[in-house]
Amino acid sequence: MCKELISLFPRYSFNVPVDAGNITPDLFAKKSIDRIKTLHLWEGNRKRVLNDLFKVDYEEDTPSENLTIRLVGDVSKLKKIGAKMSSGRVVVEGNAGMRLGEEMRGGSITVTGNADSWTGMMMKGGRIEIMGNAGDYVGTAYRGSTEGMKGGTIIIQGNAGSEVGCFMRNGLIKAHGNIGSLAGIHMRDGAILVGGNSDGRLGAEMLGGRIIVLGHVPSILPTFSVDSVRKSVRVGDETILSPFYMFTGDGVESGEGRLYVSQAKNPHLQVYEKFLVQ
Repeated sequence: MCKELISLFPRYSFNVPVDAGNITPDLFAKKSIDRIKTLHLWEGNRKRVLNDLFKVDYEEDTPSENLTIRLVGDVSKLKKIGAKMSSGRVVVEGNAGMRLGEEMRGGSITVTGNADSWTGMMMKGGRIEIMGNAGDYVGTAYRGSTEGMKGGTIIIQGNAGSEVGCFMRNGLIKAHGNIGSLAGIHMRDGAILVGGNSDGRLGAEMLGGRIIVLGHVPSILPTFSVDSVRKSVRVGDETILSPFYMFTGDGVESGEGRLYVSQAKNPHLQVYEKFLVQ
């Protein structure tokens, strides 16, 4: 099948949120360009068609399963871009709104700018990469649900907000920068890798999974127990060499989660070494 590129250019600056749940390769695939232009979107409480909001450019009028959708400009008011997508590719050349890749099952999403909160919520597969920063609640569950991220990969080149990986059940979240508080809260499985610093309260009420922090952590919750010092930790295909304090918990929940915290960047945690079995 041929590879198709469809580019969407906002016709004006959006002042209210736009529900962009219909902007996915799955819905665009095998539809004619004329049909794609009539897909419905909600701009605030007004029902619109895609052509009202975007200028549509395309290379060929033969959509395929290898479709790439390119959003050009600041679409930070667009929520649910790529929701439930299972194939294809979405590229946002600018900032993206909240709930990017919600319930995503496959394919890939790339954002050259920043992404708002709830990126990859309830994600099941695929890959999301944010070249800038991400907001709060990356890879989490809906409010009132315990079904967080179940698979796939989220890469954040910058910083991420609070409660990353809340109720996470599988998959990988990797933030190259700093991360907010309560990362991995209620975590069940999967891995969170932080290249920078954490605001603390890591793994509150976690039952399983791993959180790895290469930077500074202000403190460890008292419901975690120090287990050992490890020379390295493996995350996916990557082996990270740097002595880590490994903690297990959360003890309140009889959890079996693991925290790996850089020894070199956290000299204040040396007080735990007296509890290690020699």
